[in-house]
Amino acid sequence: MLGAELRVARKRAGLSQDKLGEPLFVSGSFIGQLEAGTRRMTVELGRQIDTILGTDDFFTRNCQAVTKFKYPDHFTEAAEAEGLAKAIREYAPLLIPGLLQKEAYARAVFRAYQPTATEAAIDALVEARLARAALLADPTTPLLWCVLDEAVLRRVIGSRSVMAEALRHLADLIRSHRIIVQVLPFSAGAHATMDGPLKLMSFEDAPPLAYLAGHTTGLLLDDPATVARHFLTYDLLTASALAPRESLALIESVAEDYAHDEQA
Repeated sequence: MLGAELRVARKRAGLSQDKLGEPLFVSGSFIGQLEAGTRRMTVELGRQIDTILGTDDFFTRNCQAVTKFKYPDHFTEAAEAEGLAKAIREYAPLLIPGLLQKEAYARAVFRAYQPTATEAAIDALVEARLARAALLADPTTPLLWCVLDEAVLRRVIGSRSVMAEALRHLADLIRSHRIIVQVLPFSAGAHATMDGPLKLMSFEDAPPLAYLAGHTTGLLLDDPATVARHFLTYDLLTASALAPRESLALIESVAEDYAHDEQA
């Protein structure tokens, strides 16, 4: 709704996306993302837009009404964009991607991040993470293509039984043709993105976005040249990774090893 109203107000003022972006110190493509609903309008940004477009306090008021989010601030925009994406490509160097985590695995991850948090706080984090998996309820959209570093399979999160469950869940999604997964083996050596995870999101009516995550930080990028470079990086990763069929065999083999070890 905010995006549609912004488009109407901008055109009424006779401004292009680039011209509106100039006094806001953002790109025209950023304005396009706001209008398409793939970028969140902050209260401060809404206040500035009201001043520039003469819309009283319309955008300020409506931004204030939607400021409560269940995700950390650094991930909120990415989570909202993820919900609108037609295709998501993700490289995960250390952990199973959040969209694909099982409850016990997610709980172990959050407990490791916050060892002194209350159970209620951990429950809320786990609930929010698992809710994101609703994106996979549609049998075809979004396309989800993940490259997992072999370390994702080998690092024991929670316990060996937790790992067995988590990897079997991955295998089930792959076998049901809902996701595409490739494993980047240790034997691949140096590769195109050794400095952290990468998420790429494509949309039907808006330019693509790239999301770079760090410890309690996140950066959502929309500069076309930068995003294109990250798409090339992802292409290089898929070229270095095992084929999907070989990746599935490895995931299932490691899952069986974990299950067998737990029973021994």
